Amino acid sequence: MRITGAEAVMRTLEALGVDTVFGYPGGAIMPAYDTLLDAGIHHVLVRHEQGAVHMAEGYAHATGRVGVCIVTSGPAATNLVTGLTDAMMDSIPVLAITGQVASTAIGTDAFQEADVTGITMPITKHNELVRSADRIRDAIKEAFHVARTGRPGPVLVDLPKDVLNATVEWEWDPDVDLPGYRPTVRGHGRMLREALELIGAATRPVIYAGGGLVRAGADAELRAFAERLGLPVVTTLMARGVIPDTHELALGMPGMHGHYTAIRALQEADLLVVLGARFDDRVTGRLDAFAPHARVVHVDVDPAEIGKNREADVPLVGDVKIVLGQLLELLDDLAAKGRGDESVPDVAAWRAHLAAMAEAHPLRCEQPDEGVLKPQTAIRAIHAAWGDDAVYVAGVGQHQMWASQLIPYSRGGQWINSGGLGTMGFAVPAAIGAKVGVGRDVPVVAIDGDGCFQMTLQELATAVQHDIPVAFCVINNGYLGMVRQWQTLFYEDRLSQVTLPQDLPDLMKLADAYGIPGFRVDRVEDLAATVEKAAAITDRPVLVEFRVDPDEMVFPMVPSGASNDEVLESAEEWHARRLAAAGVEGE
Repeated sequence: MRITGAEAVMRTLEALGVDTVFGYPGGAIMPAYDTLLDAGIHHVLVRHEQGAVHMAEGYAHATGRVGVCIVTSGPAATNLVTGLTDAMMDSIPVLAITGQVASTAIGTDAFQEADVTGITMPITKHNELVRSADRIRDAIKEAFHVARTGRPGPVLVDLPKDVLNATVEWEWDPDVDLPGYRPTVRGHGRMLREALELIGAATRPVIYAGGGLVRAGADAELRAFAERLGLPVVTTLMARGVIPDTHELALGMPGMHGHYTAIRALQEADLLVVLGARFDDRVTGRLDAFAPHARVVHVDVDPAEIGKNREADVPLVGDVKIVLGQLLELLDDLAAKGRGDESVPDVAAWRAHLAAMAEAHPLRCEQPDEGVLKPQTAIRAIHAAWGDDAVYVAGVGQHQMWASQLIPYSRGGQWINSGGLGTMGFAVPAAIGAKVGVGRDVPVVAIDGDGCFQMTLQELATAVQHDIPVAFCVINNGYLGMVRQWQTLFYEDRLSQVTLPQDLPDLMKLADAYGIPGFRVDRVEDLAATVEKAAAITDRPVLVEFRVDPDEMVFPMVPSGASNDEVLESAEEWHARRLAAAGVEGE
């Protein structure tokens, strides 16, 4: 049976199990949009192409499946760049399908022409400009396979308009044959044994759990492994929830704005068991001072990450879910031979030390019973209202750090944010995509700042038009809060271009303009009742504005470029250190 290239696009997506695409039509991609009318695929019409790729990311984050976006050529395709880079940094499987000018016009500076594969080559795991209609099926099928295997990531397929209009003989072949692409998924036997030997000899071991565990769906394997050996666990910004925060082995988040005990645990450790993490600078601080006493077992599916920032004593290339399964099997074999205790470290004193540290260094927020609302109090109220079953999606900045610190996460994929790239404007569209993915029975809450929110608030229209009931919570302090914090601490309080007037725009009028319920709370005494009303609305989007103390800062904090040994717990501590360094005695 002969069909058009455009029909081949939709049939391929259907055969791959794609149920939803996020996109925006235009000239070069119009043939595909025509066939979309007859396809069994739900389309979500965004208001900006960047929103399409972030929605695809949110969908992928929340479901573990490939998120798909489809846009036209030129500016539409280049509007995907930020989201593709974001997905590349955070290892999110996204397929972008872009229209392109006719093959005969490529290279002529035709209307809405851009070298999309050239532009996106550094920010995709794979991309391809398709030159003939009979290549469409395999190009999309192969890209889809690459996106979701090995280290996940974004891929792009660029389709000239004449290729979409051409005809091709259609048949479906589910097999993928890419001889040059064979990700290693099983760990090497000798390395597995050496890893257990190092663990058994350690006295201060820590599991450094990264986002690769979430991508691999390895929650159960991590928990079983940590419990089997009694290993404390820190979860990076991208791994929050992969072990429940309520678990006795969970230490919280390390890094620049992490939990004090998690930061100190890495610094004092004699062994790091690094699982699906990449020694990001926001975790390590000054790299040459990071975990100075620790040997390293490093497990990652991407061999390029092992040894990139920190040399590994035991490198283990493989899918972290599979490798953890292998380690657990090896422990079973040792136990069957009467050698089960060899790999179990004596960590009683270490864990007692960490427990005492956690008790002595809790997160602190002094909230008066009346008056000005603290942002930390607002975050806790959001969690109290929407609960442990919800998925929480954050933008970037102070609100992101508070949401990561203060909400107790219980499962991988429950926490979605832009980690590596730090993309402002991520939360609104990503939350919409996540909600499409998890369905109507799971609450999805976008926690955004007033700066981030204004970058992509137009996607509220998408949520309304497509009946996607996300709760949008805006922490409004009237500033670019994290930039202001840095200017206050490191630039002598010289505030430059960080003011965002709280009434510009009036978010309650904005909610009314979009036809959704809007709630505003600015006093602690009104907080619980207001949030409870908002959370009770589950059949449509809702907007909640929290007007909070603009002077509040995020702590703990490791100053940029500093060692993790220099972690600060308050602004007062920072100023005292500066005075001491200047030889001035404080009062």
